[in-house]
Amino acid sequence: MDRIADARWNGELKSGNGTIKLGSGAFEGPYSFASRFEDGTGTNPEEMIGGAHAACFSMALANSLAQAGHKPTSVATRATVHLGKNETGFAIVGIDLATRGTVPGIDLATFTKFAEETKTGCIISKALKAVPMTLKVELLKA
Repeated sequence: MDRIADARWNGELKSGNGTIKLGSGAFEGPYSFASRFEDGTGTNPEEMIGGAHAACFSMALANSLAQAGHKPTSVATRATVHLGKNETGFAIVGIDLATRGTVPGIDLATFTKFAEETKTGCIISKALKAVPMTLKVELLKA
């Protein structure tokens, strides 16, 4: 199973611009130096990684809970991807995951256990295992 995304860049780094398009057609949008390293309009690779990570985490956590007999009503996750500088230049220096779930009949300790397992077990987390990650967990009343 393959998934495709295309990106095109026009011009030099600071004055140039580009577009990102998902193969499914679900998203196509601009990106630029300003949208990546400043507060410019458009998306950036780190935001796209954050979206992929949040989606994967939510889906994987819901699946793990359901397979263990804890049918979730909802799982919502925010991934904050930190772009910074290290000794080799710019890098993703951390990802903070914050997940909130509504799962009838489960306690916070059990929900947290499943979330911690998902932090290292979901497909995107595995791909990003070199990046330090934090996890904040909230269990909402059903």
